[in-house]
Amino acid sequence: MNSPEDILKQYWGFDSFRPLQNDIIEQLLRKQDVIALLPTGGGKSLCFQVPAIIQPGICIVISPLVALMEDQVKALQAKNIKAMALTGGIHFREVDTMLDNCIYGNYKFLYLSPERLQQELVQERIKQMQVNLIAVDEAHCISQWGHDFRPAYRNISLLRQLKPDVNVVALTATATLPVVKDIAQQLELKDVKLLQKSFRRENLAYIVKEAQDKNYYMEQLLREHNEAGIIYVRSRKATIELEQYLLKKGISATSFHGGLPKSEKSLRLQQWLKEDKRVMVATSAFGMGIDKANVRTVIHLNLPESLESYFQEAGRAGRDGKPAKAVVLTNKSDIPLLKNQFLATLPGVEMVKLVYKKLNSYFRIAYGEGEGTEHYFNFYQFCQKYELNTLLAYNTMQLLDRMSILTLAEQFQKKTRIQFLVTGKQINWYLEANPQFDAVVKSILRTYGGAFDSMVELNLQVIAGKAGTTVQEATKLLQQLQKEDIVNFEHDQHDTKITFLVPREDDITINPLIPYIKLQGKTKQEKIEQVLAYVENDRQCKSEQLLQYFGEKETEPCGICSVCRPLKTKLDREEMKRIYFAIIGLLEAQQYTSREMVERLDFQEDQIIKVLQLLVEKGALAITASNKYKLKHL
Repeated sequence: MNSPEDILKQYWGFDSFRPLQNDIIEQLLRKQDVIALLPTGGGKSLCFQVPAIIQPGICIVISPLVALMEDQVKALQAKNIKAMALTGGIHFREVDTMLDNCIYGNYKFLYLSPERLQQELVQERIKQMQVNLIAVDEAHCISQWGHDFRPAYRNISLLRQLKPDVNVVALTATATLPVVKDIAQQLELKDVKLLQKSFRRENLAYIVKEAQDKNYYMEQLLREHNEAGIIYVRSRKATIELEQYLLKKGISATSFHGGLPKSEKSLRLQQWLKEDKRVMVATSAFGMGIDKANVRTVIHLNLPESLESYFQEAGRAGRDGKPAKAVVLTNKSDIPLLKNQFLATLPGVEMVKLVYKKLNSYFRIAYGEGEGTEHYFNFYQFCQKYELNTLLAYNTMQLLDRMSILTLAEQFQKKTRIQFLVTGKQINWYLEANPQFDAVVKSILRTYGGAFDSMVELNLQVIAGKAGTTVQEATKLLQQLQKEDIVNFEHDQHDTKITFLVPREDDITINPLIPYIKLQGKTKQEKIEQVLAYVENDRQCKSEQLLQYFGEKETEPCGICSVCRPLKTKLDREEMKRIYFAIIGLLEAQQYTSREMVERLDFQEDQIIKVLQLLVEKGALAITASNKYKLKHL
């Protein structure tokens, strides 16, 4: 049997494991149940992939994240390791064949969602498989105290009944002690070993900075290093606006959000990974499974929704071990914004029932039907039709996703269809009188058959190319033909996709989930309060606050965070004198704002601000109406 190091070298090209990886692998090879807590970037997937490859049989991996499953399967296949993922949208017959391949085809990995595990066909096939390991990724989802609780995860323990002799590894990057205990209980782990690497990051400075002008400080932070950065914001619109702002400032940037087409996501990710673009402006949809070592700065322009999500996102900085910063830029307006965004828009039971019914009505799903059907639509048009608050409706759909009623995916897609409403002769007469339409119309008729009989799907890129025009111009011409009743032209932009996982039964579907819906609201409120406590606590080391939140008892100040650093740089009399004379020297020439002085003086910003405040208090300086400082005698 090959050693773990042999497998690591053969398939991944590394000579040694990261801290704790080898310990986890050894325990799994001894058939021990394990809970593995590794921080973001700690290499969790290797911990189950290596022992699964060493042993005969197949490893079953349960994950809630379709994109992550697909990425891991592609990465394994690229190494000539046989792996597959049973995601949504696969026909029953194809699922049957794929499961047979797992039994007879020497596959090493089968990735499943917890919902797939509930299917009788899947359960029966698993009984026939030679399973060597069960891996539960994002295991915090099984706990009602976790930050992304999914009731369907509670059913994973079914695998213990199907394969009672197979050991289990539960992996997560963020879990408090109550969550760890809940994971062990819910997965029915036996004599479980908890293997945990300290969450302490010696090189990562956690900084909370109060800033009225966030964009200014963001720009200053990005100019400190000419290496990669990530900026997290709350909305799609903000990613686009901030990307344009940075480009105008001469900072190479791109943006990422859940609604981008898959090809565009891949392109932008590669641009950032290859450093064609230095800064990624993103929503929380970005970062899972991405390992880029030289991210120097992670900036949150909005407060995160939980300390767990913040710790994961901040942890993407400084994975190469060199000094890095995780910065929260905040001001007083953030607190009501956070509460309004997450607490005021938490869906109650009646809202969940309402949105579920409206979705079924929108797609004309009959009672008792709809299971497995996929639907693309424009989210904002849906909300307008039923006069729904967009944020509340979106949070409700996310909740329905977590409750396994449906799957929600943000997917941008254009759907274009056309049908001619006049005869062939009539269209010829029309084109003779209106030759500007000739090239586009004839390109459509030559490319697509049946356009006189029914609606046909249209590729505008192809038509524009054949007609020697642009997509925009072709669209404008077809919209004009629509107004003149020559064609029926549909040109919809869809940004959302849902798949119904259960038949429509209205209240009967939702009622069993009422306890979970109420618990979700209570848990979310607690998570928000913990974030606010972290941001407002300027007495205790930021690193210590995070470590203690995740259950670490033996902690010490980091010396580099926004709380520790001022303690180390307390102004002495001589330093204060130097700053005083530097400020006076500047102001004797002209008036400056505090920001302009910070840019011109070679001292720390907080030191300059402190001396300015003292000089104003003592009457040596005055502040003008334009917020500039001036010497009192000038």
